[in-house]
Amino acid sequence: MDVSRFPAETLAEEALLGLLLPFWQLVIGAFVLAVVLASVGRLVRRGPSRMTTALLVTALAIAGFTVVGVLLES
Repeated sequence: MDVSRFPAETLAEEALLGLLLPFWQLVIGAFVLAVVLASVGRLVRRGPSRMTTALLVTALAIAGFTVVGVLLES
């Protein structure tokens, strides 16, 4: 990378964002985990028939995302 083209301020901002990135990933991951735990608790209270439907929908979503990811990879 040709550093002479970028001012020092821009490089400092990029370095700061690089340091903060893992923190934001942890924050987002914590929120996702909280939502998943809340939804699993609600599904468990609603009974086995809802759990089966939820598992089927989740499995189809995972399969769909996998297919889309593989198709867009190349």
